[in-house]
Amino acid sequence: MNIAAHLERTGRSAGQRTAIAAGERPLVSYAELLDRVRRLAGGLVAELGLKPGDRVALAMRNCPEYLQVLYACWQAGLVAVPVNAKLHGREFAFIIGNSGATACFTTPDLTDTIASASAADRLTQVETGSDHFRHLSSADPLPLADTLPDDPAWLFYTSGTTGQPKGAVLSHRNLLAMSLCYFADVDATSPWRAILHAAPMSHGSGLYALPHVMQGSCHVIPDSTGFDVAEIFGLIERWPHCVFFAAPTMVRRLLDHEADTDTANLKSILYGGGPMYVDDCIAALERFGPKLAQLYGQGESPMTITALSRAMHGDRTHPRWRERLASVGIPQSVVDVRVADSDDRILPPGETGEVLVRGDSVMRGYWQRPEATAETLRNGWLHTGDFGCFDEDGFLTLKDRANDLIISGGTNIYPREVEEVLVGHADVSEASVIGTADREWGERVVAYVVLRPGAVADPQALDRFCLENIARFKRPRDYRFIEALPKNNYGKVLKTALRDMESARKSD
Repeated sequence: MNIAAHLERTGRSAGQRTAIAAGERPLVSYAELLDRVRRLAGGLVAELGLKPGDRVALAMRNCPEYLQVLYACWQAGLVAVPVNAKLHGREFAFIIGNSGATACFTTPDLTDTIASASAADRLTQVETGSDHFRHLSSADPLPLADTLPDDPAWLFYTSGTTGQPKGAVLSHRNLLAMSLCYFADVDATSPWRAILHAAPMSHGSGLYALPHVMQGSCHVIPDSTGFDVAEIFGLIERWPHCVFFAAPTMVRRLLDHEADTDTANLKSILYGGGPMYVDDCIAALERFGPKLAQLYGQGESPMTITALSRAMHGDRTHPRWRERLASVGIPQSVVDVRVADSDDRILPPGETGEVLVRGDSVMRGYWQRPEATAETLRNGWLHTGDFGCFDEDGFLTLKDRANDLIISGGTNIYPREVEEVLVGHADVSEASVIGTADREWGERVVAYVVLRPGAVADPQALDRFCLENIARFKRPRDYRFIEALPKNNYGKVLKTALRDMESARKSD
């Protein structure tokens, strides 16, 4: 089994269909995409000397070449390592080094960052649109590699409780299971004509590219590098039966757009990556019609734990309709999901515990992290670190997240990572980071800081320091300077007390 076999099939059976568009402009047919993928795969093997199982990093913003590079890796039996384009140079360097990637494809805006962050003596860097890229893409075509279902296909890097990123090893089987669940549980209504990549292709939008390749959809890449609301509405008008994946904050921005827009072409908005306010969900249903579908997953079980379908969103006659909108839906078809106590004993409906998952979408483990793998995949179940409860109808509602994970704008932020940066500043003695509710972003990062004796509170200086060391989206939006952090008898910081302090500030 090779996940790239789906492109081989679509390229032959529906080769005339448009595969990739830049904004409103069709660019590449599926037959042309298949040929480009085969040739780039040939270049990776013949020119770069890569062998099956080697890792290739994709430090790329959304661009027309993204799918070509991704599928060329699989065509050659390589392992793709898509990297969030918003990361800091040090974070790029860690992921490239940890994965052992020997080649890295970049978009022009990230070329210098990767060059300065990585070991140039071992990393072959290829910029999209360059002569080098064109040369690799003109090699003799390579036949589809013969891979096994459990061979690694995608290293999905997700931060851990220590702040050090971990690479979830996603196999060809995992990606196939996710793709089939897309049609069975998330977006079951046909036809599939166009997917608009409004969110990063290194994450959810790129993962959902796979089922759309299976169905021969057009992959529409916006011209803007950011989320331009006016452009998104324009592309919806241009492309019939259009679907896209969005974080809740993106949906909120669409709702805030006051211009008169035609969304008749909109087929589905698939949202996930964080909680959506029920009022926002209802407002989106009223604005767009019953076109919302929610998914709950994580890198360790990509996009595939539970789903709340379009039909469930639209069933206003159900007596618990609002409660269901506040849930994350029911388990998807390829997984078993349970809520359990600390001893992994199943809890009855209504009781809160950790969400556990097993099935064909669950990762093989963490890349070169056997201890973390053993801890997370205990007793044959993925321990998600998320806490929730089932109701009597089998709908899962998330209550809290273990390890104090913050989700802002659909992106995971781990407090320990930010704290470690803050305490590296000469004026900071201690720091503790929490998330607080934010209507636009879902959550915002708040840092409680204890200064060293004689130091003066200077939020701007701390902000500059964070920007020098971590990605912009991870930095605190607010700083609270206090005399001492609340701690228990064992010296552990009581983040519940900090959250209570933050709530009290808001109520004043």
